[in-house]
Amino acid sequence: MSTVSRRPRPNPIADDGNELRFCSTCAFSDACLSQGYDKSSLMDLHVLVEHVGPFHEGEHIFREGDEFNAIAAVRAGTVKTYVLDAAGHEQVLGFHLPGEIIGLNAISEARYPCDAVALDTVMLCRFSFPKMALLATRMPGLQAQLFKLLSQDIGKAALLAGDYSADQRMAAFLVALSRRFAQRGFSATRLHLTMTRTDIANYLRLAPETVSRVLKRLQDEGLVRVERRELEILDAARIEELALAVLRS
Repeated sequence: MSTVSRRPRPNPIADDGNELRFCSTCAFSDACLSQGYDKSSLMDLHVLVEHVGPFHEGEHIFREGDEFNAIAAVRAGTVKTYVLDAAGHEQVLGFHLPGEIIGLNAISEARYPCDAVALDTVMLCRFSFPKMALLATRMPGLQAQLFKLLSQDIGKAALLAGDYSADQRMAAFLVALSRRFAQRGFSATRLHLTMTRTDIANYLRLAPETVSRVLKRLQDEGLVRVERRELEILDAARIEELALAVLRS
C-alpha cells in the first residue's frame, strides 16, 4: 500500500518577535507593519500581549459561559472549538491553526459561547480585549483588522450550511485547510491532521464512516494519499474543482 513519505515535521511555533515586529504568525502583524506604524505604536500593542501555555492535548483553554476579557492568537498547535447540545452531544464549530484567533464570538455577550480545547501542545498569545478596543480607536489599521477577523469568523461558521455532498464537504475542508497552512508558510500539500476522523466528521456534519469512505475514494482516484493523520494532496486542481460549489472560489 502507498504511504505518505516520511519527513521531519516540527511542531510549528511562531518566534517571539522583537521591539519592531510581532510573532511570525501574528494575526495583527499586517495591520501594523503594512500600515507603517512607528516603533512606539507597535509597542503600544505589544505590551497588551501575554504569552500563555503550554496547553496539552485535551486541556481546555476556556469553557462555555466563562467571562470574556481577552481574545487569543494561536502560536503553536491546533485548538478545537465546540458546543454541547441539550443531550450532551458535541458539535464541533471549528479548528484553529497558528496565527488564527479564538474568542471573537464572545464579544457581544461578554461570555464565551463555546468550549475551546487543545488538540495537541498549544501555545497562545493572549490580548486584553478592552485595552485592544481602546487602542483600535486611534489605530485604524488595527480596527480594520478586527473587523476583518470578525467577518472571517462569521464566514467560517456559514461555510458548510448548504446542501452539499459528502465529497464536496471533504474537498472544501481539505482546500480550506491547505490554504490556511500555506498562508502561514507551511506546506499546502502535505497536511498533518491533528483532529480525529470523528472530529472532522462532526464538523462536516457527516458520519465518521462516511468520512473514511470519502477519503478512501479520493485516494483510490489519485487525488490524495492518506496514512493515519498524514495526508498529501496529489491533485490540487481536481480537489479544488470538487470544492468549488462550497468555497465559491
